[in-house]
Amino acid sequence: AEEDGEKIFKQNCIACHTIGSGRLIGPDLSGITKKRDTEWLKKWITDNASLRASGDVDAISIFEQYNKVAMTAFDFSDKEMSDLLAYLATEVIKEEVITDGKGDKRFDQGISTTTLLVIVAIILIILVFILTSIKNKLKNGLHQPTETVFESLINLNKVFWSNSSAVLIVVFIVIIGFLKVSYAAMMGIGVTTNYQPEQPIAFSHKIHAGDNGIDCNYCHSSARHSKSAGIPSVNVCMNCHAYISSGTNTGETEIEKIYDAIGYDVEKRSYIHGYRQKPIKWVRIHNLPDLTYFNHSQHVTVGKVKCQECHGPIEEMDVVKQQNDLTMGWCINCHKETEVKMEGNNYYFRIHEQMKEKYAGEKITVDKIGGLECSKCHY
Repeated sequence: AEEDGEKIFKQNCIACHTIGSGRLIGPDLSGITKKRDTEWLKKWITDNASLRASGDVDAISIFEQYNKVAMTAFDFSDKEMSDLLAYLATEVIKEEVITDGKGDKRFDQGISTTTLLVIVAIILIILVFILTSIKNKLKNGLHQPTETVFESLINLNKVFWSNSSAVLIVVFIVIIGFLKVSYAAMMGIGVTTNYQPEQPIAFSHKIHAGDNGIDCNYCHSSARHSKSAGIPSVNVCMNCHAYISSGTNTGETEIEKIYDAIGYDVEKRSYIHGYRQKPIKWVRIHNLPDLTYFNHSQHVTVGKVKCQECHGPIEEMDVVKQQNDLTMGWCINCHKETEVKMEGNNYYFRIHEQMKEKYAGEKITVDKIGGLECSKCHY
């Protein structure tokens, strides 16, 4: 019943009400089933205008408190009403955010290279001790003088350097290893996979794009018609946060930074006249080199590529990071694998018909429409 009630709430109520996140257009509904009688709630939801007309003091008070904005009347069935109230009666479970005490999220990066080298060194030292012990036991059996670990290492070193073949093999391995490391280092220049900087405001894509289902293009509207996806202005934030003054995980702290930037008095619910606005200095995460041309609208609007294809599961990220390496090889592989979206694209209808005829029976991928031409990205 609670699951059905959640669906009803998200379909009908979430545009005006929150649960545990503060006032929106209407009041926060956290604990509303304890504050109000069930029969009163049913009357209010079904026809609040009639409830006010009957002279109900609470109904009139709420109407005036919220700027006399009349709530939509809902004709819910008995089951739907019961499911909705059951959902509203549940406690709000807030997600626990694990930090290091400074507010920075920590993500498991695995065993570091330094730690791995230390482990290997310890294993080698233990191995030398074991081999020296075995060697000394054999010498004792033959009544020969034993050696310390240090003496064994010196003798092993002398034997090794006296063998020219062994020296050549080791030198060859060292050179190959050096070249491999150097090549990897050079190819890694400008590649910032997993880059995850701290932002001036703890904006959670998980809450906005994930939990609340806000379309990426609502905030990054220029992605549909421009080369750049753009950084949303504070005005876009205020479309919602003029009413939402408390966050699910951060309380009021982070949202107050938005108000401080634009100059908004949350108590009076009005902008401060003559306020000198302050820019929010967001840190850029995804950045291609200047020699590369990339057009968001070409991919989002024409190619119908979802944001997650390049940016990863953004709707699951509390703190955004660069998911993919965004190298030329990565783009080329995508162009070889991605099929051209032809349905509903009448602008290229004639070309698409010619391609269907030319590549009859084949999968028409982006590389077949010039997706591998150098001048497409490097002009």
